[in-house]
Amino acid sequence: MSRSPERQILGQSPAARALGMAAVALQVAAAMCTCAQLLLLAYAIDGVFMQRGRDLAWAAPALGGAAALVAVRAALVWLAEWLAQRAASHLKRAVRTRLVAHLLALGPRYTAAQPGGALVQAASEHIEALDEYVSQFLPARQLAAVVPLLVLALVLWVDPLTSAVMLFAGPILVLLLALIGLKTRDLTERRFEEMRWMASYFLDMLRGLTTLKLFGRSREQAANIAAIGERYGSTTMDVLRTAFQTSLVLEWGATAATALVALEVSWRLLEGMVPFQQALAVLLITPEFFLPLRQLSLKYHAGTAGAEAARRIAGILAEPKPAAPASGQNPPQGPPALRFAGVRLAYRAGSQPALDGCTLDVPSGKVTAVVGSSGAGKSTLASLLLRFAQPDAGQILADGVPIDQFDTAAWRGCIAYVPQRPHLFSGTVLENIRLGRPAATMDEVVAAAQVADAHRFIAALPQGYDTPLGEDGARLSGGQQQRVALARALLMDAPLLVLDEATSHLDDESEAAIQRALADYAQGRTVLLIAHRLRMAYSADQIVLLERGRVAASGTHAQLLEQSPAYRELVARYEEQNLCA
Repeated sequence: MSRSPERQILGQSPAARALGMAAVALQVAAAMCTCAQLLLLAYAIDGVFMQRGRDLAWAAPALGGAAALVAVRAALVWLAEWLAQRAASHLKRAVRTRLVAHLLALGPRYTAAQPGGALVQAASEHIEALDEYVSQFLPARQLAAVVPLLVLALVLWVDPLTSAVMLFAGPILVLLLALIGLKTRDLTERRFEEMRWMASYFLDMLRGLTTLKLFGRSREQAANIAAIGERYGSTTMDVLRTAFQTSLVLEWGATAATALVALEVSWRLLEGMVPFQQALAVLLITPEFFLPLRQLSLKYHAGTAGAEAARRIAGILAEPKPAAPASGQNPPQGPPALRFAGVRLAYRAGSQPALDGCTLDVPSGKVTAVVGSSGAGKSTLASLLLRFAQPDAGQILADGVPIDQFDTAAWRGCIAYVPQRPHLFSGTVLENIRLGRPAATMDEVVAAAQVADAHRFIAALPQGYDTPLGEDGARLSGGQQQRVALARALLMDAPLLVLDEATSHLDDESEAAIQRALADYAQGRTVLLIAHRLRMAYSADQIVLLERGRVAASGTHAQLLEQSPAYRELVARYEEQNLCA
């Protein structure tokens, strides 16, 4: 039987579970101290006011014991709350660590398919929602299950008739709480969905702010954000309104039940059917029966929010990781010869495959350029080669060995990769380039930057290589970001170089300079060049034309011009676009 999402998340930290159980045990002990204190007070009051010949001196031991129990109870409650907070901290740390590790294992294919901001919310707001869930709601829920039973057993020993009234009222209050909780759960789920949508929409708007300004649509989008925010606020108020209603109903029910007990006990006391000490003890203890249920109603909102957060986090953790390598053997040390053998991949079930029976060879130590129209499957080759995705059919081999037999980290360490849209972190230029090889010397960093035609503009920055770039390389232009990313890849000195439209943001002069530098750098390396700008492909040792996920033709530039009408048409369109530009 599969565990609930809440249990799955709580199972991430055994330490948090142990601390939480200890906190509940201390809270139960504190509740029993309260009951014992009230019994002592009833005994003392009955002795002083109802029994002749007894004074405060006689009651001093009982009153002293009650005072000591007050101090013990306060200490137990403080320690229980401290342990509950520690449990929440342990769980949040464990879940955040597990979530980040799982996202890294899932890779960019999964993260790119998620709505913008959703994963950030899961790692921040959803995990923070577990704080009150663990430190407040769970202890309150367990106390509501245990303490009323213990109090009921005590009242059954003191006054069996009153225990029957409690046994009737308690389940009714629990039923009311459960019925209202169903509505709260639905509203909380809707609130989380509204929050996810608002965060994703806002992030998308910020990323496209330049475009919105250019087309004069920024005011319209601001109005949309306001409308989404208003809808989210309305949903939040619905949740809070339901939470307040829950508390009100439970307070009213508990007060009515306590009043019923008071009427029943008072009537029997006046009729002489029950002694004063017994009646007073029951009246003092009865509120302790309903107190855990009232406290649970106050924490119920935190409980539903935490449960929904746990469900969403558990949904991410349930995503299957890419298959682990069968043997984990070491990849080839030299430039590998690659073969894509009948590779098929569809990103979604039932959709048009990005690659459909694709078979091509990438010779060792040679430059192979892959060209084709947009959507032909060029970038999918790089994704599969880096093992960010697994083919639905077929194999990819390096020197005759399927790449899924290699240790994943070791295989990726053999590949220097520059994607279409490289990401730069908010550190310095030097830190970003050294991601390729952290132990590289400054001379090696500069040499890689020179090959990537990046050294001149880096040296002109205010602090040179120590200049902070800002988030996502905000201080640099698109072409400069691409050259820094290229320098980072070249610094790896890997035997296999994969360039996915790595010069798409460069001017013709920079592209030509990089092309000349790469011609020297590529000596003795296997290079897979995914080219949108065909000029980079013309000098390749082999050009492969993809159409609809399959190889349509292959050969040198001259051979394809002579033999492939599709390639001639592609070149003609490219040259025409350049001429118009």
